[in-house]
Amino acid sequence: MLQQRALAALLLGLIALIGMVMLTDNLRRMVVVLAVAFVIGVTGLWLAITAMSRSRHEKSNRPRFSVLATVISVGVTGMTGIALIGFALFWTQFSQYAKCDAGANTVATRHACDQQLNNSLNANLRLFGNR
Repeated sequence: MLQQRALAALLLGLIALIGMVMLTDNLRRMVVVLAVAFVIGVTGLWLAITAMSRSRHEKSNRPRFSVLATVISVGVTGMTGIALIGFALFWTQFSQYAKCDAGANTVATRHACDQQLNNSLNANLRLFGNR
């Protein structure tokens, strides 16, 4: 039973990792994919930790792949959590950038969109106290 729990945790961690890598240009879809990857990663982390905890409680060997599942799930959960916080804090800037980039037809206009995003992010970071 604990071995299946650890294997399920590993599979969930890998699914979340794949979901995190398969981000698109669509900003709203990206946020949804990150949120789903976050939930899957948390679930995988919970399964891995409870499998290790129960094996310790039963005084049996730690289930195979439980440590790997924990490491992958912590990494995915941490990275997606940070990305979601970044989107929440700077949604307006990223949304404006996505609109600008969608209308950019040349390299120069894309560069102007990049510069606009950098300038707006720097201005907001100064508001948070980073200079």
